[in-house]
Amino acid sequence: MKLDPFYLIVDSAAWVERLVPLGVRLVQLRIKNMDEDGLRAQIRKAKALCARHDCRLIVNDHWRLAIEEGCDFVHLGQEDLQTASLPEIREAGIRLGLSTHDHAELQTAMAARPDYVALGPVYPTILKKMKWAPQGLERIRTWKGSVVPIPLVAIGGLNPERLDGVFEAGADSAAVVTDITLNPDPEARTREWIGKTERWR
Repeated sequence: MKLDPFYLIVDSAAWVERLVPLGVRLVQLRIKNMDEDGLRAQIRKAKALCARHDCRLIVNDHWRLAIEEGCDFVHLGQEDLQTASLPEIREAGIRLGLSTHDHAELQTAMAARPDYVALGPVYPTILKKMKWAPQGLERIRTWKGSVVPIPLVAIGGLNPERLDGVFEAGADSAAVVTDITLNPDPEARTREWIGKTERWR
């Protein structure tokens, strides 16, 4: 499976509506605190928008809702992986992406036979408090050697200036949250990411 090199992560369908029409081909809907009805409405709206713009939607964490809403991709962190039913996810035909931060988590992830593995944080990140130090480009090379032929997603502190180094180290896709969502002009920054990742498609 090939992932688009530009992997946008947002926390609402409103962001999907705003940025996906610019040419985004891969987006994760990552909503942490919301009731089930609200989540379902967000997933439904994002799914319709992505279908309209030929963009692949990945639902973070909420795998049961993803199954019920007919989505085809979920992303799980290590804690969520412990409580998720992999047989149900597979039976529904849903692809699976997993987060990893150290070698133990990588082993756990690979045992679940994911469709991609994410490694982070590559650089310092402001998105959330991390107990892991920035991994750096050398860790990307190591991880890539361990996960081949599964795609490797780099995440954490990425910006357009750092992308060439990340891809040259072996990442197949670069995930971004705050460099776009906290930018004064998210649309312009999204276009910059799309342009910068074009050569890696």
